[in-house]
Amino acid sequence: MDEYLLKSDIPEVKISIDDTSAIARIKVIGVGGAGNNVVDELIKSNMDGVEFIAVNTDAQALETSLADIKVQIGDSLCRGLGTGGDPERGKQAAIEDKEKIIEILEGANLVWITAGMGGGTGTGASPIIAEAAKELNILTVGVVTTPFAFESGQRMRQAMEGIENLRTKVDSYIVVPNEKLLKLSDKSTTLKESFMQSNEVLKQAVKGVSELILKKGLVNRDLTDVQAVLQNKGRALMGTGMAKGENRAIQAIENAISSPLLEEVSIEGSEAALIIVFSDQNLGMQEINSAITIVRQKLHAEANIYWGAYIDDSLGEAIKFTVIISGLPDSLKTLETKQRAISVTAVEQPATKNESTNFYRGKTPTPSTLEDLYDVKFDGEEAEFMIPAYKRKLKDMKT
Repeated sequence: MDEYLLKSDIPEVKISIDDTSAIARIKVIGVGGAGNNVVDELIKSNMDGVEFIAVNTDAQALETSLADIKVQIGDSLCRGLGTGGDPERGKQAAIEDKEKIIEILEGANLVWITAGMGGGTGTGASPIIAEAAKELNILTVGVVTTPFAFESGQRMRQAMEGIENLRTKVDSYIVVPNEKLLKLSDKSTTLKESFMQSNEVLKQAVKGVSELILKKGLVNRDLTDVQAVLQNKGRALMGTGMAKGENRAIQAIENAISSPLLEEVSIEGSEAALIIVFSDQNLGMQEINSAITIVRQKLHAEANIYWGAYIDDSLGEAIKFTVIISGLPDSLKTLETKQRAISVTAVEQPATKNESTNFYRGKTPTPSTLEDLYDVKFDGEEAEFMIPAYKRKLKDMKT
């Protein structure tokens, strides 16, 4: 078996659906560098009952991954290196190893695909992986990020094209704009802390849905309810809110549906919602009624709402809601318009050569991308650094 296709020994979790014995298998697949990083953070949170998979063309990046299964794709095309920020190479790498992808997907009931859009592997390979999952009739949800406004226009265009390709292959998809991280940070906020906030969106969604399916609660929901909310629903929103005090339920649900890390879309007219409440033993029926009513008033008149309630004494006097709203009327065109508006209004300040070379340490931009962005030219060691990783490493191998 391929060195980077390692079988997981995670036990399957048996549950009861419609009084028949079944096995719910939930898999989270991180695609490319950003996706792999998200998977690592989710693993560190000690999430039970979920199988984690890292997919990448970069063999070196996979070596450091904490995932249960590591899948190297496109070895003959990329030779164990990155894609140089080229989504087409990422796509072809996934096509090259589609049988390998199908093998690691088989048996899953629910698959989450997470990636950073705008680069090569995540943007190009994610739709192919989603396509394979749908061919296996697996409920498939994509959770992706979009670039910062200060990144190149080319990177944003690639991100939008990647989302367009992905959304036609998944049941539902969620967009988390990296630009939102800037609004939540100050001078003391580290880069790692910012990305941890972004990862929290997927973490809470996966954790909430997994517990809904795998754990027994006061009001139980199962995989069929999750399917009813997410299957063939398109654009979705997921958020978590927590509060305590006299109006804790209302405040918590408002926090959940207005997460600053999610794209500013209206939930008015949405088709379905899944609301998961976690609280101590003192959870009141009036609290649940007031919170769910707030959501119902915003959705389509015929929208289906499913809710579950679970005891979590670790919350103390607080109450927590995880909300998944699907079938949002907001279109991808609207999203692209908003992203372009962010880019146009971003402050553009030309940087010196030193500032530009210290700015980005990733593998994806091409020399022309950053030269156009900063209106500077690179030479000497700076020019060497700006060569995409896969070309730079190939050059080293030849010398």
